[in-house]
Amino acid sequence: MDSSTRPPSHLLKALGPGLLFAGAAIGVSHLVQSTRAGAIYGLGLIGVILLANLTKYPGLSFGSRYSNATGLSLLESYRKQGVWTLVIFGLLTLGTMFTVAGAVTLVTAGIFNEVVLVPLTGFGNLKVSAALLFGVVALCLATGGFSWLDKLIKVLLGTMAVLTFTTTLLVLPQLDFSSFSLLLPAKATEVAAIGFVVGLAGWMPAPMDISVWNSLWALAKRNQTGHTPTPRETRFDFNLGYFLCVVLALCFVILGTVVMHQNQITPDPKSITFVGQILNLFTVTLGSWSYPLVGTAALAVMFSTTLTVLDAFPRVLVVLFDRFRTPEVPGDAVRDFSKELQFWIAYGILVAGAFALLQFFILQLTALVDLATTLSFVTTPFLAWFNHRAIHSPDVSEAYRPSKAMSVFSLSCVAVLSVFAGFYIWSRFFWQ
Repeated sequence: MDSSTRPPSHLLKALGPGLLFAGAAIGVSHLVQSTRAGAIYGLGLIGVILLANLTKYPGLSFGSRYSNATGLSLLESYRKQGVWTLVIFGLLTLGTMFTVAGAVTLVTAGIFNEVVLVPLTGFGNLKVSAALLFGVVALCLATGGFSWLDKLIKVLLGTMAVLTFTTTLLVLPQLDFSSFSLLLPAKATEVAAIGFVVGLAGWMPAPMDISVWNSLWALAKRNQTGHTPTPRETRFDFNLGYFLCVVLALCFVILGTVVMHQNQITPDPKSITFVGQILNLFTVTLGSWSYPLVGTAALAVMFSTTLTVLDAFPRVLVVLFDRFRTPEVPGDAVRDFSKELQFWIAYGILVAGAFALLQFFILQLTALVDLATTLSFVTTPFLAWFNHRAIHSPDVSEAYRPSKAMSVFSLSCVAVLSVFAGFYIWSRFFWQ
């Protein structure tokens, strides 16, 4: 039976990596950055959000496609492109992993503080919350690994999506469309504001290195089910997760616009206060009765993001180290990493670096998020180019390769991302 006639059950069986992608993406970029965009600019940055999602789509989608086509991780393709590619990827990973892990953990710790620690103990402590999260994630990874991720994400993401869609529909009648623009509003082009716009695009819908994570999750899913997804199933899985990312980003912009921008409420840079503002997006619309449900759903989604991030970086570092030493053969990247000492060494380094970073940004949530997202923004063109080369390599069969139109579009996106990154560097260091 070919891919065009497979029943829907096969499409559902292939679901997993795309939803994990969405679980990793729908966190800081949505709850924090999209909400801030709506709160500060109303609907004025809709064009930035749509453009970021559009230009990153090819590069992000090629991760799972390459792995399902070859049975190898995207890092093996990087090795075949030259050791210099692995070196650049390694440097980019080391340069961003502490800020990424720190940012998602700080947001999750803030929500945990607000929803669990304060109600139970009467006081909150972000450092304690962060330390508890690192420990709980380690326990989850040691006892469940990929199966935890694959099972939890469908429930957590579904709950948050339903809540967000419902709340957005309820506030739509109150939405003032006067701030809508597909072009940048005037105040967003000021030098001081460019940093935020870049940060918004940096993780919209996710940093480009998630394509490498997605390739590893695709291999883990194949190993778990014994089923190799067809090109159609691969596209369906990824596109579903990507669609959720785009729609939910727009929902949070609308919520930020109605609840905060139209009421002239400024986003607070302090972690505790801003987390309360995020939860308030829902409770002012649904009512105070919804606070426990909203808080639990928000915590669940951010915990899933933290879980995927803290699983992905050590996994990638172990596989990256392997690729510097030997070529990859099918099966190398799908072993149980939680049983390996080097995985836990990498996890320990990641947690130590992220926790050290939190000491400087513990009360400055938005500053840490902006730093992490901006670093991701300037590294995006490199990884988009590596992924374009990967999917067009001789290892990939014709059925899994993108169409000619998609190939041209992919190259165009690499060019556009490069221009934007270059413009940001120029504006940051040379624009007086």
